[in-house]
Amino acid sequence: MSVEFEADAVVLDIEGTTSATGFVTEVLYPYSRERLGRLLVERGDESDVRRATDQVRELLGEPEADAARVEQALTGWLDEDRKATPLKTLQGILWSEGFARGELVSHFYDDVVPVLRRWRAAGLRQYVYSSGSVAAQRAWFAHSPNGDLLPLMEGFFDTENAGPKQSADAYRTITAAIAIRPGRTLFLSDRPAELDAARTAGWYTAGVRRPGEPYYDHGTGGHPEVRSFDHITVGSSVGQARPLPETSRGR
Repeated sequence: MSVEFEADAVVLDIEGTTSATGFVTEVLYPYSRERLGRLLVERGDESDVRRATDQVRELLGEPEADAARVEQALTGWLDEDRKATPLKTLQGILWSEGFARGELVSHFYDDVVPVLRRWRAAGLRQYVYSSGSVAAQRAWFAHSPNGDLLPLMEGFFDTENAGPKQSADAYRTITAAIAIRPGRTLFLSDRPAELDAARTAGWYTAGVRRPGEPYYDHGTGGHPEVRSFDHITVGSSVGQARPLPETSRGR
């Protein structure tokens, strides 16, 4: 279950890949649910809140929807775990503030941070692409149990500045932004549909399968498979991606 790639950049998913999905659903989701209504009512004039609220109205097709209706829609999407951009924007505001106040501390699997530090020291460029907003991603990495991890990362992408994670065009957008050709970029995720989209855009891919994660039983859809970041080797010399002979591929 080890894989080796020759690449100049790694782009990371968060939930199910670097971090436990259960932490997000059991800690962060309730935290934002309790505070969404007050955010909409008390801070509705703030630019980011107003923009997200207008996006909710547009998605609903209800331009006159009041704060109560907007909150109802948002909590419904939260229950569905729908990756709606305005929901992620508002959650990002609340989570960022919660992290800053010390009410929240993020989660990383034990194998992740040492590998990210090693890759960074070797000169590998590291990015995040998550359905959570950029603000939430930055807060997540800044307030980890291992301290501030922002210096390890060069950039952050979400569904607003890149696009839907199951669309190949989103990965092409990231390629243009980071100025690294597709054949030198590796994407790590637990979701086969995301890996498919990245591969369509010309990226290298590896599926991270962790027991207990929601997508564990889905396999990796034929992408190289690992159970830990310790099983991924990334070099930057010229060449093609080369899965090692013992690589296990998802069924």
